[in-house]
Amino acid sequence: MTSDTEAHTDSTPTVERFSPLHLAHVDAGASFTDFAGWQMPVRYSSDLAEHHAVRTSAGIFDLSHMAEILVAGPDAGAFLDYALAGQLSTIDLLQAKYSLILNRAGGIIDDIVVYRTAENEYLVIANAGNRFPAVKALTARATRFDVTVTDQSDDVALIAVQGPNSRAILEATADLTVDGDLSALKYYRALGGTFQAGRVLIARTGYTGEDGFELYVDVPDAAALWDALRAAGASFHLVPAGLASRDTLRLEAGMPLYGHELSTSTYPAQAGLGRVVNLAKEVDFIGREASEEGPSAEARVLVGLESAGKRAGRADYPVYRSADATVADGVITSGALSPTLGHPIAMAYVAPGLARLGTQVFVDVRGTRIPATVTALPFYKRQK
Repeated sequence: MTSDTEAHTDSTPTVERFSPLHLAHVDAGASFTDFAGWQMPVRYSSDLAEHHAVRTSAGIFDLSHMAEILVAGPDAGAFLDYALAGQLSTIDLLQAKYSLILNRAGGIIDDIVVYRTAENEYLVIANAGNRFPAVKALTARATRFDVTVTDQSDDVALIAVQGPNSRAILEATADLTVDGDLSALKYYRALGGTFQAGRVLIARTGYTGEDGFELYVDVPDAAALWDALRAAGASFHLVPAGLASRDTLRLEAGMPLYGHELSTSTYPAQAGLGRVVNLAKEVDFIGREASEEGPSAEARVLVGLESAGKRAGRADYPVYRSADATVADGVITSGALSPTLGHPIAMAYVAPGLARLGTQVFVDVRGTRIPATVTALPFYKRQK
């Protein structure tokens, strides 16, 4: 699913924002953190309990801080082919696709998920901190097309139910009607539906590495839907989960986070996202020339790292090629003691010569060089 983000906020208002579900989180005893200007729940009980619930039963997340941008008009598909790195004009109705908004230098303005919601209509989901840069970029690129770009972020709430029991919970939710069969819904596909009298878009997507669903609902209906999902999930061990567990879940699944693994100075190829850039499409899309040139041979590349013990590297910790090297050859972008695997994991950008699987490097953890091994991503894959 789309990653959450904490970058590119130069045009973001500084006024504190609250989710339409804020009072429900307060009642549930949540602790809050500032995230891209929003007060969002970071945890309700404990990070570990919420993480394990998603892996073994189910967790429910409030993602209402994410941005929703509607692109509509006769040229909608052609416009997105020009504005984005991927080819969106060919996806099916109610199919989703992961893509990138690039700048002309080939750097990443945002990583997004796009749903085709009608023949000439697409819903672009951008990261919270990149809402305004994404809207600005899409609007500027739309001038030569018969298309409208509408920021609907203030009108749409987003709730995610993730984990092995997620489908059973949705099927048991009162007043939620789905226009189809959830059991037959494929990954990165969506169905329409209704909750009470309002429309809902139900997508089989997520950012945890587990099976799950994301529900887009009008803001006035959000609190009632949250309560109905929680009531249905009580017998399926559903727990509310905050951003802290969401971060360790996505790290285990090897999913990048904007502002950590991705930035405007990062080429997709460095982040292992070269496949997302469709150089085969016959469109002179923004960032194409720079993408064809690619990063320099010396540019650092993203790898997974695993180590023994309990001392985990964190973002910005340096990575060295040897225990006594004086100059760092890399840096950790995300790291944690994996709740599922029980040992430290991290994603890091390292020199190309250190990127081969099995290579040993050393992470400086508060003054101590900890050996780590370059490992394939993701660290965790669910059993299907």
